Amino acid sequence: MLTDFRCYETLQLEIDHRPVVLAGPNGAGKTNLLEAISLLVPGRGLRRAKLTDLSRRSPGEVNKADSPTRPWAVAARIDNGTDPVDVGTGLSPETSPGGAARRAVRIDGEPARGQVALGENLTALWLTPDMQRLFVEGASGRRRFLDRLVFSYDPAHAGRLQGYERAMRDRARVLGDAAKAGQQPDPAWLSALEATMVERGMAIAAARADLVRRLNPACAMGVGPFPAAGMTVSGVVDGWLADRPALEAEDQFAGALAQSRARDSHVRGASVGVHHSDFEVIHLAKNVPAAQCSTGEQKALLISIVLANARLQTLDAGAVPLLLLDEIAAHLDEQRRAALFDEIVAMGAQAWMTGTDPALFAPLGDAAQHFAVADASLRPVP
Repeated sequence: MLTDFRCYETLQLEIDHRPVVLAGPNGAGKTNLLEAISLLVPGRGLRRAKLTDLSRRSPGEVNKADSPTRPWAVAARIDNGTDPVDVGTGLSPETSPGGAARRAVRIDGEPARGQVALGENLTALWLTPDMQRLFVEGASGRRRFLDRLVFSYDPAHAGRLQGYERAMRDRARVLGDAAKAGQQPDPAWLSALEATMVERGMAIAAARADLVRRLNPACAMGVGPFPAAGMTVSGVVDGWLADRPALEAEDQFAGALAQSRARDSHVRGASVGVHHSDFEVIHLAKNVPAAQCSTGEQKALLISIVLANARLQTLDAGAVPLLLLDEIAAHLDEQRRAALFDEIVAMGAQAWMTGTDPALFAPLGDAAQHFAVADASLRPVP
């Protein structure tokens, strides 16, 4: 159920376990619905939007600076085969101590302490058109993609990332403020913040490395016409963790942070850390980095990784992640479209797929639930 979310004033939708097809023109509200679902798992959703930007605005309010911020909400009942769970999230009426917007989370009607509780009940992976340039743009997008794969197995990974980023921001502020005032920063405070960065950062690096180690064999098999992929995580901290005992790697990280304080005070950041790591993918059959592959091959590699991760999670946890596939059928040839649909149905995955041309999804037939989307409303298609 959606309330005052993006273009939806309200939406209540009842579906079963089958895949869902949302077909309609651009601007109808298809991706907004996927975004709403993506907020039912830890993270900032598939668009990484500000909380206040998710609030519905009427046509006359869109470009007005003083338009009201409505308290949006997204809720769903999760049927995992045992006891159904009601989960919900939305814009909290309360703000943080600094006045920033806050996100509320509820599980079975009771307030939850954070987003990690969402990951304990639902996992989701998504592919969007923007991700087609994932391999040729900056490393931050690839890290987010990798971390989303990790969330599927380890919901606590989201909390570690938040803690690491908070400590890194606080360290940068302490260093920057001291440099601006011409003073020495408080060494005890800095050491405490750096200790948090080391603790959380090493756990983040270990979780990423473990996911890649487990996922590589599944990705190396490929999925029909989707190519086999090989993956690595590269970075200074990742190298330390791979080359030496964990305690020694922690000491190396802590020493590097302490030594870089003077330099970091002028850049408002941290010159070393897991926020500089990169997720590297190669096309195994060609032994070519994904960045050097064609656009079509890059999209096929992404799909291959997502499907392999879903299969592995099904084997390990006995539950298939939710798949949110925005405009997924566009630019796939008929063979790859058919293979994708067959794999989704065979896994028993509830994949939400969007597109402008309903004919592309016709081969799914009754194996999926089809809806026509127009002007933020959904109509079932027999």
